[in-house]
This record gives sequence, C-alpha cells and structure tokens, in this order.
Amino acid sequence: QLQASGGGLVQPGGSLRLSCAASRGTLEYYAIGWFRQAPGKEREAVSCSTALGERTFYADSVKGRFTISRDNAKNTVYLQMSSLKPEDTAVYYCAADLWGDSTKWTINGEYDFWGQGTLVTVSS
Repeated sequence: QLQASGGGLVQPGGSLRLSCAASRGTLEYYAIGWFRQAPGKEREAVSCSTALGERTFYADSVKGRFTISRDNAKNTVYLQMSSLKPEDTAVYYCAADLWGDSTKWTINGEYDFWGQGTLVTVSS
C-alpha cells in the first residue's frame, strides 16, 4: 500500500515536497517512480529512484527543479519540487516496481503498486 501526500496550492516559483510512504513492505527494494497527470492529458513520468537508491532519473521538463530522495528509516520517498510553474499543475502519483528495470522507468505498466495521487496546483 502506497500513500502519496504533500500536494497543495502554491504560487509560481514556490516549492512543495511530496511524500510516498508504504504501510507494508520495504521500499528500499523497489524502484519508486513519480508520475503526474494534468487535466485532459496522459499520465507522464516525472522521476524515478531505482531500488536501493542507486540511480535517479528525471523528465527533461523537471530536471534541475525536482529532486527525488529516500529516507529508508521512514520507508518514504520524497519528491522535492522547486521553481514550480503553472504547467506543473497535476495529480501526482507514486508507484513501486520491485527491483525495477531502470531502462523502463517511464513506463506505467512496469509498476506493481500505485498510490492514490495528490493534487498539486501552481497558480497565482
């Protein structure tokens, strides 16, 4: 079970930190992906932390602004979002893929478990 949280309303240029927590299991052994879906658009991959946190990946649209990290003691993965833009507005989902194939981090179907989503709205 994954629980995504931390969304909200923020002004352009602001920051938010999303959290993805697991109620069971150990996220350390899972690749954790963050995806987002804006109204009327398809779900897109935003970032991924591979199992054991060995590598991280980012979509070009968020590179340099978003940072994914893990806190294994809290069994939680974070997505720190900075310099937010209106086009970042979307429902953000986290997903877990046991061990994961880093070459397929952007593919929705590769992930075994999904959180419920948290809404991020960037607006003045």
